[in-house]
Amino acid sequence: MLKELGSLMSLMNNKGKIQEEAAKLQQFVAQLTAEGTAGGGMVTVRVSGKMEVLGIKIGDEAWKLNDREMLEDLIAAATNQAFAKVREELSAETAKMANSLGLPPGMLGGLGGGLPGLG
Repeated sequence: MLKELGSLMSLMNNKGKIQEEAAKLQQFVAQLTAEGTAGGGMVTVRVSGKMEVLGIKIGDEAWKLNDREMLEDLIAAATNQAFAKVREELSAETAKMANSLGLPPGMLGGLGGGLPGLG
């Protein structure tokens, strides 16, 4: 606990490094995209690092089934999968950021979910 407080105190004195890492994270988020699929590829959803849906592809075989409820479920599943991939990427990137700043692992663990536009 005291070591973590020491890390935080050293950060307070290194505003430039924090700003640099924050800018890198913002750039990473702006470029991040992920895809999720469901129904064996019948539905594909692409999302951004800002947790926005960028596109949905529905295969011909999904339309041929003529089953609205199933299609809705496939879209939801593919979307959730894509968002999970983005969260994983954000978690890995914030862990790198914490390491770069000399913070203990997990110190920025919830960062992705707490920033505007990140969920």
